[in-house]
Amino acid sequence: MAISPPPLDPPYIDAWLTDMDGVLVHEEHAIPGAPEFIDALKAADVRFQVLTNNSIFTPRDLRARLLGSGIDVPEANIWTSALATARFLADQRPGGTAYVIGEAGLTTALYEAGYVMTANQPDYVVLGETRTYSFETITRAIRLIEAGARFIATNPDVSGPSKEGTLPATGSVAALITAATGRTPYYVGKPNPLMMRTALNRIEAHSEHTVMIGDRMDTDVVSGLEAGLRTILVLSGSTAADQVETFPFRPTRVADSIADVVPLVAERLRQSPATLQG
Repeated sequence: MAISPPPLDPPYIDAWLTDMDGVLVHEEHAIPGAPEFIDALKAADVRFQVLTNNSIFTPRDLRARLLGSGIDVPEANIWTSALATARFLADQRPGGTAYVIGEAGLTTALYEAGYVMTANQPDYVVLGETRTYSFETITRAIRLIEAGARFIATNPDVSGPSKEGTLPATGSVAALITAATGRTPYYVGKPNPLMMRTALNRIEAHSEHTVMIGDRMDTDVVSGLEAGLRTILVLSGSTAADQVETFPFRPTRVADSIADVVPLVAERLRQSPATLQG
């Protein structure tokens, strides 16, 4: 299936945001066209960010994972829900404190944002993904929230894949804590458009001239739309073609995979702001 109309008006595109899993990689394998897409962006010196709701890994970890799949993405071009959460908290309450349930991707981001991690009257309970959720840490989080700590979660994803099957993710554990405390967390990651806006700010890009590529209608496409971006849904991940029409919103385009998007990088770069004005 070729990329569907309508065109990506206005034609000039000078920045790209793209999801990672389901768009660039599936498990540990590159999706056909993904290395070529990233190489085309770098060759043309186009601003871009690779986004992921996964808060477990640091950008360095994710770069190594992508490189192992044959996709060469610099660390500076990777934006995670953990980084977005740390940026949000640093803006909201600089130099604050947090009780953190998560792994290196989240704790490192918070540390570098100037946060102190503590279980003693923290400003926030920050929940991210981890392979080792424990009854003890969840109970501590519940009691700290009951004592007045604000509740933040990196993303609302309720499950994630593994070789053995489905794993509970941040959203599932957040629901457990909410049931116990009556407090709903503020989710920073997709589909919150804040994730898109912080990524745009990081590369000094404007939403009007940026495209978001994703494989999920309920996270990637909706958050792109709400942030004012044009969107491309690729059918190489979570959303099937027959599911698109079941949503009350539409992506700007639908493509089989990222391979169909590669020609757009060169095509749109041939247009300039002067061309638009003329």
